[in-house]
Amino acid sequence: MLSAAHRDIVSATLPLVGGAIGEITPVFYRRLFAAHPELERDLFNRGNQASGAQQAALAGAVAMYATMLVEENPETRALIERIANKHASLGVAPDAYPIVHEHLFAAIVEVLGADTVTTDVAEAWTAVYWAMADDLIGREKQLYAAAGATPESTWIPVVVVERDQQSPATVAFTLAAPDGAPLPDFHAGQYISVSVTLTDGARQIRQYSLSHAAGVDRWRISVRRDGEVSSHLHEYAFEGTELSVSRPFGDVYLDSAPSTPLLLVSAGIGITPVLGMLYALETEAQGRSVTVVHADRTRATHAHRAELAELVARIPGAELVTYYDELPDGYPLVAGERRGRIDLRDIVVPAEGNVYLCGPTPFMQALTRQLADVDVASDRIYAEAFTPLTA
Repeated sequence: MLSAAHRDIVSATLPLVGGAIGEITPVFYRRLFAAHPELERDLFNRGNQASGAQQAALAGAVAMYATMLVEENPETRALIERIANKHASLGVAPDAYPIVHEHLFAAIVEVLGADTVTTDVAEAWTAVYWAMADDLIGREKQLYAAAGATPESTWIPVVVVERDQQSPATVAFTLAAPDGAPLPDFHAGQYISVSVTLTDGARQIRQYSLSHAAGVDRWRISVRRDGEVSSHLHEYAFEGTELSVSRPFGDVYLDSAPSTPLLLVSAGIGITPVLGMLYALETEAQGRSVTVVHADRTRATHAHRAELAELVARIPGAELVTYYDELPDGYPLVAGERRGRIDLRDIVVPAEGNVYLCGPTPFMQALTRQLADVDVASDRIYAEAFTPLTA
């Protein structure tokens, strides 16, 4: 908790710092990578750095956390949970936080000037930073313990035992432990990080949802060719290839309330956590209402198309609706298919149900607005996106 004096200073300076945070974070990363070039090469997503997405994410996280602290908003817990799971999947250790603090506050002073960032202002914002850092360190410690790991032992070896071309742009990789031992369990909807060494020697990491059932001795991820790591896997990962992956993490996973209706909505490769959830629902056998809505460009681009239909058919009472954006007019539709983009006005949305979204950010923003229009409470919407957090 912030002291009363710190809260007053942060409240007074939040518009100033918040307004400049978009300028502060590029300076922060420049300073950080100048002092620690190995972080840009071997940890941070180079694509997000180049696009500015990572800078916007840090800006959003700091500004959101400061605002929530000042207003004592309980949504700080959701923010901490999301970031902590991402950090745990990367093996982030507590000793990273002093390094970030050093370069972040140097960037704040560089952008705003020493006359603005007085001793009192610096102390108040330092209190904000360490409140957030302490929350993250504490939660990450819990996540590592629950996974039976430490930051150093987050990474485990797996071997590709099956490679399946699911669509022109998507490959499914089935993974197993090299010695055939059981892999760690996971909640349906969670993800693993995959670390690869690219052809230029850089180590880069991306997250992929587990798209098969939990409690088996194999994992499966489905990778759409898009970006450095995904393209590398498409080019170089075949049966027998060994990969370094994290244990499963993720704060968006299937609820354990068997009487709660579900609406699972995905687009493109966002289908992967939905598949994991459907496998879990198949074994749950509780007969709750399940509606699955998926959007894709065409049938040909729809990865796991037949598997999705078969899974939904095996769940009593479940319904599948598929939208194809580029299906020509007059082309015959099969049961459950529709043309165009998802329109929830055509779907029976359970007022007291839980909604899970996964897909590109614009898709999820549009669906969130549609859900608000049909009076679905925001605390019933769970969204998974493998892009940096934004405010």
